[in-house]
Amino acid sequence: MDMVRRLADSRPDFFANRPAHLDRAIPIRDFLWQSSGLSNAYMLVTPSGRIIINTGMGFEALTHKRVFDAVYAGPTPYIVLTQGHVDHVGGVALFRGPGTQLIAQRNLPLCQRDDQRIKQVRESQAGIWFAEALAAAARPQAASASSAPAAPPLQDMPVADVSFDDAYAFELGGLRIELYAVPGGETIDSCAVWLPQHRILFSGNMFGPLFPHFPNFNTIRGDRYRFAEPYLESLRRVRALEPELLVTGHFEPVEGRELIRACLDRLEEAVEYVYRRTLEGMNAGKDIWTLMREVQLPPGLYVGQGYGKVSWAVRTIWEQYMGWFKAQTTSELYATQPREVHADLVALAGAAAVVARGHARLAAGDPEGAMLLAEAVLAHDPRERGGLGLALAANRALLERSGGGNFWEAGWLRTQIGRLEQEIGA
Repeated sequence: MDMVRRLADSRPDFFANRPAHLDRAIPIRDFLWQSSGLSNAYMLVTPSGRIIINTGMGFEALTHKRVFDAVYAGPTPYIVLTQGHVDHVGGVALFRGPGTQLIAQRNLPLCQRDDQRIKQVRESQAGIWFAEALAAAARPQAASASSAPAAPPLQDMPVADVSFDDAYAFELGGLRIELYAVPGGETIDSCAVWLPQHRILFSGNMFGPLFPHFPNFNTIRGDRYRFAEPYLESLRRVRALEPELLVTGHFEPVEGRELIRACLDRLEEAVEYVYRRTLEGMNAGKDIWTLMREVQLPPGLYVGQGYGKVSWAVRTIWEQYMGWFKAQTTSELYATQPREVHADLVALAGAAAVVARGHARLAAGDPEGAMLLAEAVLAHDPRERGGLGLALAANRALLERSGGGNFWEAGWLRTQIGRLEQEIGA
């Protein structure tokens, strides 16, 4: 087994992510400490003060600050953000003290304004996967005898004191910090943090939360599309630094120049392969659904697919270039959706006949077809028990076939299974 496959398969899946809970910070180097959480916070200690890289969710910041303070209580001249998502910036107000400078790539406000514009629908959809985290974030955070003081009201949109466009560098206590824009990451304000004296790279979620796994060019919780070319350009930029330690946004760092280089080479080749094969298929006249089935990574380009999936990347690439119109049916142009007439077809055929055909497809190894028929029955009658049972069986079959390894797919399927079990039981 090659080293890239071994690392990809050995990393925890994203279901292992837990809110900050440890009673001490984890030492990575004698000057570098990690506090694990839904996304990790990091502390660099110098003779002149500390630098905090990311601050976690707001409700996690109490834990991050407490464990960091136990190692070195400050002062904190700098906070650096690798991206503007709330699980990286939520605790800024707690860590920010007199004289603290918050440094971020200049697109931080654009990224956060986008999130604010769709806050309600995004949180509603994200609740499918992050219900516990969203509930914890909504609860008032009370201080206890063993915790840090209660956090002040956190700003929804922290404002950077220093914004940079392409690159920025500063020093503290003899430690040089170089920041590089990597807009191919999860957000347009993605930033990589480089310690040249130690050859340590903080990548944040530039490569997604799982490394080395195929990137998620569209997160189904609700995000803007990401493009393959900026991702590849950003990858090449950080690869040229030749890091010896890669500190990611989630889970443990990756050690070893040779291993990191091999992973970055493989990710580049895998994304380039999917990107080119998709464009070639489009130009050959193949439709989006055919390409989603046909474009697959050859064994020699194996990377994990625990967060992003190749088939989803193919669909995203197709729609980035061609938009939502698939040029297959006239009805694509109008607001009436197929499910609105499925009820008529089921009424004509009879729900029992459609359910029976669905179970036949399921038995033949076609859970996707069975799911479509179940959805047609439920469009006709949302409480039709045969349709509910078929939908439950199809979701279970899809989950079993997937192996449950992809965070988004498995999270969605398990939510649907739970809902259907509840409805059938009721």
